[in-house]
Amino acid sequence: MLTPFDDYPIHQSALPVAHAGGGHPDHYDRFWFNGYDEDVYFALAFGLYPNRGTIDGAFSVVHQDVQCSVFASGRIPLDRTRTSIGPIRVEIVEPLRVNRIIVDAPEHGLAAELTATARTPAHEEPRATQYDGPTLLTDSTRATQMVTWSGWVESGGERIEITPGTYGTKDRSWGIRGVGERTPAAPRTALPQVFFLWAPLNFADRALHYVVMEDETGRPWLERTAVLPVLGDGDPVFGPDTGISWLHGVRHQVRWAPGLRRSDGATLLLGPDETVELEPLRTFRMKGVGYLHPHWKHGRWHDELAVGGEVHKVAELDTLAPEHVHVQQVVRATWGERVGLGVLEQLVIGPYAPGGFQTMLDGAPA
Repeated sequence: MLTPFDDYPIHQSALPVAHAGGGHPDHYDRFWFNGYDEDVYFALAFGLYPNRGTIDGAFSVVHQDVQCSVFASGRIPLDRTRTSIGPIRVEIVEPLRVNRIIVDAPEHGLAAELTATARTPAHEEPRATQYDGPTLLTDSTRATQMVTWSGWVESGGERIEITPGTYGTKDRSWGIRGVGERTPAAPRTALPQVFFLWAPLNFADRALHYVVMEDETGRPWLERTAVLPVLGDGDPVFGPDTGISWLHGVRHQVRWAPGLRRSDGATLLLGPDETVELEPLRTFRMKGVGYLHPHWKHGRWHDELAVGGEVHKVAELDTLAPEHVHVQQVVRATWGERVGLGVLEQLVIGPYAPGGFQTMLDGAPA
């Protein structure tokens, strides 16, 4: 099936662009954005699932200890330049440099006009590939980039002006990942097991990006630490001359909140005498943009167009509920004399192993 993208020289196989991922039902292509300061956090997830025929998006804001979210889902358009669904729209103004987010959902207490401008070059994380025996569970690539924001957000009837230069992150990922309803198959042989830390950190003169995924023994099967330069006028955002450098042998020490799978603080050990200290300021439940959501799970078919919303007082959320295990924390980051702001994302599912994952207190959710 031909679409307008077939007029561009971007083909990766003999198939038209509309036929993605070799037909794998879990093929996805997603935008993720967040923005934060010490008073507000907002995030957007926007995904296309061409082999499931669906598209969905969600936008969420945490302000004054209230998390407000809007979700939208529908049939995927044939024209992939139509990156919008219901009240949510993502615009690619200049690839890898400028994006816009438009949200118009007053019936759910949310609206936004936001512009993200690249602060650093785009960083390609290692390819994430994982099998359960012969079954491919994950095979994806993520491009991470620090951005700055301008614009405004309206949440719960209050308009919040976003100070130009507010920090944030842009995450573009694509490939194969568990989405939608599971395809009927034999029971999996491996227990559900995820340990994921993801920390994009902004400092005045540079950015640091740390990512690690570990197996049930604590062995990293994906890890990378990148130092990203702050862009000057005309600096490249991709290619061999971006000035990105990599650190090796970086380790993490997470101080877990008692009985919970989120941190009370963390340390990144960059070297024998070099650390980055992370102090949590605010917690965002990723359920607010569809992750682990029991109803608005990514890639699920709802209808030709379905829109919904949620409002929660943060203090009243059940922090032990499985759908609240996946979190991002806004953190104050201290790296020597540098003090910056970033996020520490944590997803911890499954048991801990001696000598592997760091020991948690009895009573932590499984």
